Amino acid sequence: MLLTVSLSAASCDDAPEVTLAAVGRATVTEVVDAPAAVTARAAATLTAPAEGTLARLAVKPGQQVTRGQVLAVIAAPAAQSRLAQARQALDAARRSGGGSPSIDLRGAQRHLDKSAAEAFTQARTAAGQIADEQARQALLAQITAGERSYRQASAAVADAAGAVQRGVASLGSAMKALGAAQKLQAQQAYDLAKSTVDALTLRAPISGVVQLGGTSTAAAAPDLTSLLGGLGGGTGASGGGTTVPAGVAGVPAVGAPVSAGTAIVTIVDTSELGLVAEVDETDILLVETGIAAEAELDAAPGVAYPATVTAIDVLPTANSRGAVAYRVHLSLGALPAGAPTPRPGMSAVARLRVREAADTVTVPASAVFTADGRDTVWVRTADGTAERRPVTVGVSGTDTLQITDGLREGEQVVVRGADRVTAGDRLP
Repeated sequence: MLLTVSLSAASCDDAPEVTLAAVGRATVTEVVDAPAAVTARAAATLTAPAEGTLARLAVKPGQQVTRGQVLAVIAAPAAQSRLAQARQALDAARRSGGGSPSIDLRGAQRHLDKSAAEAFTQARTAAGQIADEQARQALLAQITAGERSYRQASAAVADAAGAVQRGVASLGSAMKALGAAQKLQAQQAYDLAKSTVDALTLRAPISGVVQLGGTSTAAAAPDLTSLLGGLGGGTGASGGGTTVPAGVAGVPAVGAPVSAGTAIVTIVDTSELGLVAEVDETDILLVETGIAAEAELDAAPGVAYPATVTAIDVLPTANSRGAVAYRVHLSLGALPAGAPTPRPGMSAVARLRVREAADTVTVPASAVFTADGRDTVWVRTADGTAERRPVTVGVSGTDTLQITDGLREGEQVVVRGADRVTAGDRLP
């Protein structure tokens, strides 16, 4: 315990008015405070993959759903029409025996290349309407791979046509290469059209709670992964739907038109809650995975929620104050008895216990000041005079500092009125 002694100017004419405290031993914990937000384990926003109408909404707000469950169905006649045309073209390509010997190989190739380019352009345009980065990049990668395969087939046709013109190959081999390219182009166009139609039935990619529309708060964004469900999930949903009045939370009513990329349903998995804190660059090197923390919600002041650091971002994130900060991810522990359950997106303050020194030499934080670029204290010497002494500070607590060098337990230091002390002054 720290023992303090006050001395007034009235008690001794040549002594300044100061307060002394004895150097003691205690446990010091250094805490870094950082603004934070509550996050869910995951969130998936499902959007309309093509222009059409909301034909069916099979869920209600707040409903618990499981992965793979049908959530909504989009009616898109244009997408259905493109699939029908692609199926007809594929059937025709499969029935084709290679064409007539009088065919213009170069002209046929140019026509085929033009059709393929248009199909790939349409597919990229449709993919660009997907809001989710992961789903969009996956579809674009599929399109790029298909385009690469088609270019190889087209090059084979060009080589075969050139060989025919040079008289070193038969017309039949050239026609065979052209037929293979036609079938490949038709198959890829069909696969892309079918993916779009399959995606018209929106299925839950994760289990969780339903929220109509998209996420409405940026604070919850750090761990809310926006996923597009239903790709390859098939059609044929059955059963009744739920009609939502037009304009409620920005969700279109059943039967209302929707554009590609319109958010229809968001699924939030709240089975595990966490925090994302923004730690300033001056403190981030003190933070390590596994350290304990406490969080206090703006919505529940005075309640300490236990948490643990699980990950630290390598790259900084944009900060509203213009400073450099890094995101620190924490998992929330068991809720305190009687504490309200946090909701994703709620604002909080995370208090990270970055360092701790047990049973160490300590002084009140008010005892330490800076002089000549060093941490310094005023010490009462054995003869009762003031001595300015440099010290080394270790762990910095809120009100108490660890002193690793410069002081011994039991010595007396000035904790108030240090600015009125000069070397040699009489101290109590």
